[in-house]
Amino acid sequence: MSEENQTARVGHAAAAQTPRSSAGRGAGVMQTDVLIAGGGPCGLMLANELGRRGIRCLLVDAKPDTAFNPQANATQARTMEHFRRLGFAHEIRALGLPADHPTDIAYFTRYAEHELARIELPTAAEATVKIRSLGGSWSAAELPHRVSQKFVEAAMRRHAQSWPAADVRYGWTLEQFTQDENGVSAVVRPTEGGEAVAVRAAFLVGADGARSFVRRELDIEWGGETGIRRQFMGGKMFAVYLRAPHFLSVLQHPRAWMYVAVNHQRRAFMASVDGKSEYAFHAALHPGEDADNWTEADARRVFCEAVGREVPIEILSMGTWLAGHALVARRFQHGRVFIAGDAAHLFTPTGGLGYNTAVEDAVNLAWKLASVVRGVAPLGLLDSYEAERKPLAERNTGYARHFADSVGLFAALPELDEDSPCGQAAREQAAEHLNRHARLEFNIPGVTFGGRYDGSPIIVADGAPLPPDQANVYVPTASPGGRPPHAWLEDGRSLFDLFHREWTLLALGEAPPATEPFERAAGELGLDLQVVRLPDPSLPALYEAPLALIRPDQIVAWRGADADGALAVLAQSIGRADTMPIDHR
Repeated sequence: MSEENQTARVGHAAAAQTPRSSAGRGAGVMQTDVLIAGGGPCGLMLANELGRRGIRCLLVDAKPDTAFNPQANATQARTMEHFRRLGFAHEIRALGLPADHPTDIAYFTRYAEHELARIELPTAAEATVKIRSLGGSWSAAELPHRVSQKFVEAAMRRHAQSWPAADVRYGWTLEQFTQDENGVSAVVRPTEGGEAVAVRAAFLVGADGARSFVRRELDIEWGGETGIRRQFMGGKMFAVYLRAPHFLSVLQHPRAWMYVAVNHQRRAFMASVDGKSEYAFHAALHPGEDADNWTEADARRVFCEAVGREVPIEILSMGTWLAGHALVARRFQHGRVFIAGDAAHLFTPTGGLGYNTAVEDAVNLAWKLASVVRGVAPLGLLDSYEAERKPLAERNTGYARHFADSVGLFAALPELDEDSPCGQAAREQAAEHLNRHARLEFNIPGVTFGGRYDGSPIIVADGAPLPPDQANVYVPTASPGGRPPHAWLEDGRSLFDLFHREWTLLALGEAPPATEPFERAAGELGLDLQVVRLPDPSLPALYEAPLALIRPDQIVAWRGADADGALAVLAQSIGRADTMPIDHR
């Protein structure tokens, strides 16, 4: 490796910490740094982020195991980049559908009848090759992946449990908690009965879902809208996890990943879970239908209405859920207790944004908790969690609602099923709308990559004009507060793969400014900072600066032409802005 590409590591104090066992006992009380309530994607991501940093955490979830039902089915590209950062994106991409299975989204009158629209997307095998040739809006380290949440959770759990600092306990319930100025006292108990255990933690995170016990105990109300009614994706939905090995035999068109039924009798969508015979089927209900009391015979009837043929199915589970949410909690924090994931925001699942927003909540909060626990940042750093994530949740729930309106307010006329000139005209009209909608909902680099933390107290803003926030277009910018622009390097590596696990200072171009002021400041503040020197002449132009500071969650904290004021920049980035004022010239 050339001298220019060598990395200089400073701030060893934080990095030198050795992993600690997740829980110790003192006076009969289990001691931990962070107590996590909830073992879904948000809680598991927290456990992975904290565990890899040697921060003791105890995760409890009342369920006996990770999810059985498929639930969320789309892992967005930004989430895959975070999985790549943690070292298991390749493992996630190998899960779910076979590598050569289509990931198209296709719209039909009924699955065995007329196809109306389709958006073609790369298979898992194609995605790893195609990503290296994409630029513009899709310049990224990873493409999205279509995989059931049940597989993702199982993989995340395995990795979380591999960290000595993480204690992951399914089948345990958080029963109560109180907090004081120094920490949180809680009681957890085996869900099936057993001796209660007292826990003392520095912090508690409620990642415990839509009916969050933690949020209710904090008396945090929802903001936003709910109860939105639409013909589809608004109101009660009926879900069936099923096995249908003969489904493809009645399909008259190419396979897809998601199949959407658009007809007057029954609107529905169905995602392939294993690419073979298992599917997650969701049907919209009509006013007056009481699906909570439906039998398996009802499930077969409704499935037949969407397919248009009798197809034998094995029902693995079934139930109801409510679409039409666009809710964000009014607060994300009370003292030393935080909420995240579905406990903090509820989505209608169009766009697949709920699970992915939850993962980024964990990524954002974890490095801040770790910094405070290690003593390199003040308690006030944690106030930036709500300041950064609440606006993002409001943005993303708004996008999800927009997508739901686009598909759910479209009227499915009775003529769509007719083999007549009137039916053909109706299908052509539907095709025009649905092809446009498919690209609106499923080609969303702007949503995926364009989220920003403008106005955050720990972002050193530079006042540069920003590209518009659009769902389907992403314009890379290194303006502080957003995702760093991505590039593939001449040696084939992703620029993101060179980012340090904690703080990174990019020194770009053949003759970048001196970086020693940042190195000294990092040592003074106890930060684990690595300088990455890249002589590629295209990178200063991409970042519009020769220096850029990248946070542990791969967000640009600052960029500039020189290292003057390095101590003030780093101090503000960890919530210690009172160290000295920053010169914004």
